[in-house]
Amino acid sequence: MAVSFNIEEGQALPPELQADLERLAEAALLWHSLPSEAEVSLMICADKTIHHLNRQWRSVDSPTDVLSFPLLDDGGVSVEGELLLGDVVISVERAASQAVNFGHSLKRELLYLFIHGILHLLGYDHNNDAERIEMREMEELLLAVVGVERRGL
Repeated sequence: MAVSFNIEEGQALPPELQADLERLAEAALLWHSLPSEAEVSLMICADKTIHHLNRQWRSVDSPTDVLSFPLLDDGGVSVEGELLLGDVVISVERAASQAVNFGHSLKRELLYLFIHGILHLLGYDHNNDAERIEMREMEELLLAVVGVERRGL
């Protein structure tokens, strides 16, 4: 899977974290029987940027941790032989704050937010208890692929 990284000025992702993000995305595709040529765009930004996007697209006037913008309701759009799933946007500031609050590493929080966003692109949601449980189980299963589990982090 190709992850197209868009890292806002002033933000950074270490190469080893980028590699883990790519492995995580590939695992999600494999698990959901999607072609390995699929692509997702990941934007890493500050609270100000995600606040603007949240207000513009969701009419919520505050920053958030992650936003997902699926390209189509049926799981993606094909362009020139590639399957484009959509965009995931993550606020590093929000992720860092949540990592402290939850008592785990920033790496784990960024990986979690990314897989959470990808699962939204794949049609998962958490509007009720059953959906929330299904999504959380899939998040944890996929995070284990990159060695980032809830236990001990």
